[in-house]
Amino acid sequence: MKLIDQALLDKTAGQARNNQRLRMNHNFHTSLDAPLHRLLNAMEPGSYIRPHRHLNPDREESCILLRGKVAVLLFDEEGNVTGHAILSPSDGVYGIDLEAGIWHSVIVLEPGSVIYEAKEGPYAPLTKENMAPWSPEPEESEKVKEYMERLMKHITI
Repeated sequence: MKLIDQALLDKTAGQARNNQRLRMNHNFHTSLDAPLHRLLNAMEPGSYIRPHRHLNPDREESCILLRGKVAVLLFDEEGNVTGHAILSPSDGVYGIDLEAGIWHSVIVLEPGSVIYEAKEGPYAPLTKENMAPWSPEPEESEKVKEYMERLMKHITI
């Protein structure tokens, strides 16, 4: 039995704070070949989760926010924001379930935010066709900052 408790959330969130990307996974699956991937994804404000989709191979994705507050954004093929949801356990909004092929991203609104994520395995790295061509590359720091500021304007908290 693997316990998901405050200590594990604190440990994973601490690792995210100290990581250059401001996020850290804690995997419960024991192999990248596992048929189901279950993990904690701890994220800090300022972490850039580039808009992406899970297509070829198709992957549905379910996320439950265990603590903190995040915004999930959905996009059309041209990169226009088509919807968003604020996940916040303290407000009674806990998670999302996404179909395969939906362009999406997450903006972290509170420190120490931790999502429990589940999706079909085996692991398949995101290919170029699954990374939004209308979004900046992670290494383009100034463009990323401007892009995230533009996305924040679509979020009503």
